[in-house]
Amino acid sequence: MEKRLASGQVIQLVRGDLTLEEVDAIVNAANPYLYHGGGVAWAIVRRGGSAIQEESDAWIRTHGLVTHDRPAWTSGGHLPARYVIHAVGPVWGEGGEDEKLERAIRGALRTAEELGCSSVAFPAISTGIFGFPKERAAQIMFETFDDFFSGQKSGIELVKVVLWDRKTVDAFLEEWRRPELSGE
Repeated sequence: MEKRLASGQVIQLVRGDLTLEEVDAIVNAANPYLYHGGGVAWAIVRRGGSAIQEESDAWIRTHGLVTHDRPAWTSGGHLPARYVIHAVGPVWGEGGEDEKLERAIRGALRTAEELGCSSVAFPAISTGIFGFPKERAAQIMFETFDDFFSGQKSGIELVKVVLWDRKTVDAFLEEWRRPELSGE
């Protein structure tokens, strides 16, 4: 599914494999240490190659741990995407989860702009092993996209939300169809 924001950006909801997306950057649902041992992060390194983990390790040595506000980035290795933006989402139950997820999404968009990206693809950040409720994450993601692009010029033209499993797709579709998010 697809919709165009008032600011001109196209937001797409896609069922598929994030690692196969032909966009300028994909967003990795990362941990602060950039250890890519499971979930989306593991799939990205498995398909993109060891360079992504090596560059992540170098990032940590140079910049320290990654925060919700300021994602790290690496090359895309062997992925179709030029960059991987490593956004740290919240772990459900740690407190302030909604704000932390919003900051991670906003930080990933800001980083994509700094890298000169016109297209970026997101997973359902924090909804896997971090336990964030899928519907709540969808609402925060869609509202953050709308807020980020409203009232400012951006070189980002396309934002994809790429979802792997049917349960997550259904949860995101439910939020997508809410009148206040669909422009109805």
